[in-house]
Amino acid sequence: MREAIRLGLNGMRAGMGGPFGCVIVREGAVLARGFNQVLHLKDPTAHAEMVAIRIACRALDSFQLTGCDLYTSCEPCPMCLGAIYWSRPSRVFFANTRDDAAAIDFDDEFIYEELDRPISERSIPMIQLLRDEAQPAFQEWLTKLDRQNY
Repeated sequence: MREAIRLGLNGMRAGMGGPFGCVIVREGAVLARGFNQVLHLKDPTAHAEMVAIRIACRALDSFQLTGCDLYTSCEPCPMCLGAIYWSRPSRVFFANTRDDAAAIDFDDEFIYEELDRPISERSIPMIQLLRDEAQPAFQEWLTKLDRQNY
């Protein structure tokens, strides 16, 4: 956890982004380190957890973090939480809370509220198009003999 905190602080001081860091460990060995690089990379998905997950998955040559522990300097935002669940680490440890993050102007409450709203009431219009044309790809996936579920 101290390494995650240190990474976040150093990344922030270097102008990379907010004060967030993440370390992923497996069997006592550090697989990946990440820090917020949203400003540096001009990438809204370059949160510490996302960066570390990408590095760890490449190191493992896998899309899952089976047997890994994730240490993050702050309770994960909704995007990172989704990526964490998809990557399936064994445990997540965090230092600061989402309320602590909101207190320094990193407030994700609006996203949690948006997720609870019906699609038609969300602040960014979400408009469904061409479902009938998209369905064959989904149907083909169901019959694909070599598919790997994840």
